[in-house]
Amino acid sequence: MTAIQHLAARPALRFWGMALLGSAALAASAQVTLPMWPVPATLQTLVVLLLGALGGSRLGAATVALYLAEGAMGLPVFAGGAGPAALMGPTAGFLLGFIPSALIAGFAGRGALRQGTVLTAAHLAVFVPGVLWLSTFVGFEKAWMAGFLLFVPGTLVKTALAFATMRALRRG
Repeated sequence: MTAIQHLAARPALRFWGMALLGSAALAASAQVTLPMWPVPATLQTLVVLLLGALGGSRLGAATVALYLAEGAMGLPVFAGGAGPAALMGPTAGFLLGFIPSALIAGFAGRGALRQGTVLTAAHLAVFVPGVLWLSTFVGFEKAWMAGFLLFVPGTLVKTALAFATMRALRRG
């Protein structure tokens, strides 16, 4: 039995192996950063959407939870710092919002309208806890501007990229 056949024969091992690969992709996407204050723009939400849409809700959420645990343990996986302090800073709400985002994206299913709607809702789900948490640092008006409105163009582009990627990979 080859190593890949052995891995395929063990569902839990395969699941967590995929989650580990996904968390590595998420960590890499955090390093593609457009520095902004107080929240940097990264490719993380694109990867979160794809993790959920392609892996399903359960694997997507588990992957994000693993990623957050890695960062909490001090591994340099976040865009701006690591360790427990990063999960208490201004971007913590966005990071935690990745979990419901991946869960929602897992319901993309079939059909272009459904996929587009679900991916958009999943992407917007990041902003609810993100803006609310950020508002405790800078006030709601600044959090709305710097934590949501500035991100609308990038959100549209990344949601469209997730949609196109998902559609292309599901065809093949």
